[in-house]
Amino acid sequence: MQLGLPFVIIAMGVVTGLIEPRFWSFDNLLNLSRQLAPLMILVSGQVFAVISGGLDLSVASVLAFAGVVGVLVMPDVGIGVGLLLMVVTGIFVGLINGLIITRFRVSPLIVTLGMLSVAKGLALILTGGIPNYDVPEVLVDTLGYGGVLGIPVPAIFAVTTLLFGAFVLKFTVFGRYVYAIGSNSTAAFNSGINVRLHTTLVYMMCGGMAGVGAIVLTSWVSAAQPLAAAGLELQSLAAVVVGGVALTGGSGSMLQAFYGALILGMLSNVLNMAGVSSFLQTLTIGLVIVIAVILDQVRRDRSSGI
Repeated sequence: MQLGLPFVIIAMGVVTGLIEPRFWSFDNLLNLSRQLAPLMILVSGQVFAVISGGLDLSVASVLAFAGVVGVLVMPDVGIGVGLLLMVVTGIFVGLINGLIITRFRVSPLIVTLGMLSVAKGLALILTGGIPNYDVPEVLVDTLGYGGVLGIPVPAIFAVTTLLFGAFVLKFTVFGRYVYAIGSNSTAAFNSGINVRLHTTLVYMMCGGMAGVGAIVLTSWVSAAQPLAAAGLELQSLAAVVVGGVALTGGSGSMLQAFYGALILGMLSNVLNMAGVSSFLQTLTIGLVIVIAVILDQVRRDRSSGI
């Protein structure tokens, strides 16, 4: 899997470049990096949830809600506090998700699906269903379209969150606990791990990453949209699965999730350049999810000797 996915990515790039030479143009690569940034950031949180044996379907709606909250308060509290509030809003929603999941032993699927609607509803109420375009120009110029040594700032945000997530998973006690909980939560509890606390922290991580995603997406599109990032919750989950992270939890890496997100991002970019309608793109993403789940099950069956 580790070698197979890079090969798939290279093959996709070569074939696409032969069919559509514009794919490898500098402008398109810059645009691709900005398009991928929100998905990469959400993936860096989603992978924690999946490895712990759960998932988070609310991340895209939380991203939109956090963006709306941050932009609404900026005229009164300033840009810095507004950006901080986006992240805090995401963490707070993640805290609620985690507490409900752990205290009431409710399925993460049901809880986060409900929170998806709650966050979306709150964003629509706060904006009246109309995008808020009062995003400061300095924010758009520096974070949305700015760059450092030619690298777009959104891409820097994405890489930073991925590296941070990879470090936490691989080199911290919390990361080891996430794997242990995903492998067997009962065994983890019996070994002295505070499963409730660390599961809650996992969903706070997802929410925090959604808040960071709000900063990037709001700056890039120059607006706080109550329906922003629609569908990214499924794409983030699909990226994790396509990358080879087991849906049953307990295994996987941030690098695998990165590969999955890159494949989906390249696929979406190619379809856009080919003029494929958004409806067919949605169908394609759905098929990718189904195929990835089937391959994941086949892989696990083979490894268990079934």
